[in-house]
Amino acid sequence: MFSRNRNARAVRRRLTTAAVLTAGLALAATMSTTGAANAAPAPASAPSGSTIPLGHGYMGVGYVQDSKDFTPDAKHLQFDAKGLASPNVTYPAGIDVSHYQGSINWSSVKAAGIQFAYIKATEGTTYTDPNFSANYLNAYNAKVIRGAYHFAHPDLSSGAAQATYFAAHGGAWSADNLTLPGMLDLEGGCYGKTAAAMQSWILDFYNTYKAKTSRDVVIYTSASWWNTCTGGWSGMSAKSPLWVAHWTTAASPTIPSGFPFWTFWQYTDAGAVSGVSGAVDRDRFSGSSARLLALANNTP
Repeated sequence: MFSRNRNARAVRRRLTTAAVLTAGLALAATMSTTGAANAAPAPASAPSGSTIPLGHGYMGVGYVQDSKDFTPDAKHLQFDAKGLASPNVTYPAGIDVSHYQGSINWSSVKAAGIQFAYIKATEGTTYTDPNFSANYLNAYNAKVIRGAYHFAHPDLSSGAAQATYFAAHGGAWSADNLTLPGMLDLEGGCYGKTAAAMQSWILDFYNTYKAKTSRDVVIYTSASWWNTCTGGWSGMSAKSPLWVAHWTTAASPTIPSGFPFWTFWQYTDAGAVSGVSGAVDRDRFSGSSARLLALANNTP
């Protein structure tokens, strides 16, 4: 989440990101005068444990390291990509946020053309993002179609336990034209699990979340993480819409094995949107505004 203007909030977020990754992987990085990170040499073997301390997760925090430790994404991976060749501009535009963005003016976000947002709600079974309630309510009042997301910690508790906590602390759903199904954020190492164990954990989360909300959970991940930590599993392709992370100037993302297409694409971590101070993730939905609304309301 690197700011073009290097304002105080973006700098704090950059330092937080570096501290999180250092704590998990002893990552060392230096910054060039353009603000791009110089990649540290990849370790001899991919780490299996968690790289993200509880409470520090957000969409993309583990993406850079996963892309170094695991098989890299193709199509010109570019950390801190500015999205110069952004996705089809006819696709609905979105952002994803957490407390790292600070106070957000959602009316300005809506006026800037943002149609949807995903907002961090929970981690594990004990943590709720301190800005979630304000963001979720204010986005709703501004008529931004929004959904909540859960940052997964498969090493701490079962998928069922975390889905239960998520559904009870922001991840619930209602057909009100403004609420998207919840999203499961998967990144940041394999958490000490084999591919088979990770598949079971994800399915446990999915089944519990669907039983509690009636909706299929959206899965956010990168090709690097999914192909390594699940073995390129195809078991969720008919169940969960895919939100692919691939920060790139390419016209389309690399899709994880096991998924035929993407539904959402996080294409840069360095976007600028009125109403948000500093850099923010930019996203696209892969269909029309009518299809976005249909996904929100679970209609054909």
